[in-house]
Amino acid sequence: MEKGLGYHKRSLAETTIFRYKQLLRSKLTLRDYNVEVGEVLANVEAMNKVIRFVMPVC
Repeated sequence: MEKGLGYHKRSLAETTIFRYKQLLRSKLTLRDYNVEVGEVLANVEAMNKVIRFVMPVC
């Protein structure tokens, strides 16, 4: 029943945000919106590299 409500996707999104906050800073350091967007993109790119490094190749 929960699968029909999108529980699995929401759970994956929450897990991703948790990992982002644990690996990187949970608070943005810059105040300008455009610079914050760049900071988030750089952090996401770094997180993706870590995930690719850790995941086994099948």
